[in-house]
Amino acid sequence: MTPWEMAAVLAAGVAAGAINTVVGSGSLITFPTLLAVGLPPITANVSNNIGLVPGGFTGTMGYRPELKGQRERLLRLAPASVIGSLIGGFLLLNLPESSFNVIVSVLIGLSCALVVIQPRLSRILTGRPRRAHGGPWLWLSTLGAGTFGGYFGAGQGILLIGLMGILLDEKLQRINAAKNVLVLLVNFTAAILYALVAEVDWTAVLLVALGSMIGGYFGARFGRRIPPSVLRGVIVCIGAVAIVKLLTD
Repeated sequence: MTPWEMAAVLAAGVAAGAINTVVGSGSLITFPTLLAVGLPPITANVSNNIGLVPGGFTGTMGYRPELKGQRERLLRLAPASVIGSLIGGFLLLNLPESSFNVIVSVLIGLSCALVVIQPRLSRILTGRPRRAHGGPWLWLSTLGAGTFGGYFGAGQGILLIGLMGILLDEKLQRINAAKNVLVLLVNFTAAILYALVAEVDWTAVLLVALGSMIGGYFGARFGRRIPPSVLRGVIVCIGAVAIVKLLTD
């Protein structure tokens, strides 16, 4: 990578770390950036996943107050995230490479749709009675979100917020804090798998990791001040660019 390309990847990592902490789908920033600097799609996906793990740690630490009282819930859901991540990683490494662009384009499109409808979904769910830990449906839903994240990370945070909002009687900020922990588990599990068996661009990993750590920290501190409509608009535009690039390569 040229110095300008490295700077672009670093900046994308900062943005993705902040976005992942606040709402999710930060990979819609970093993944297209890695494609733009010339990485092959699967290498870009794998390197991006590994690089975003440090940002997950800093973002989760920033939400510690909202995690109080959620230990039992997260212990119930953690195995679903880990198992789902392994399933998604296995699919990524074993499905034909030619199918990756089409599958990921569909997943990015789904992620963008979730970004758009999430505010309306939250309004619809306000005040509905729900179970304390979500029951078996939330465990299975978390397994599905983990599989999504293990295959391609973008959108899994939005998906988890939507599912937990449906099935839990909790405030949005506490749901977001729990989401950060579960997404971190998915990404960390997939990162170990990818580091062992996949082709990784470690320069890209280092740049995304450094940026995501900074973004995760500031996302937890200041990210709630970003106007949601602005953030959603940026994510959807970048997702559309990524879909076009994947389908035209």
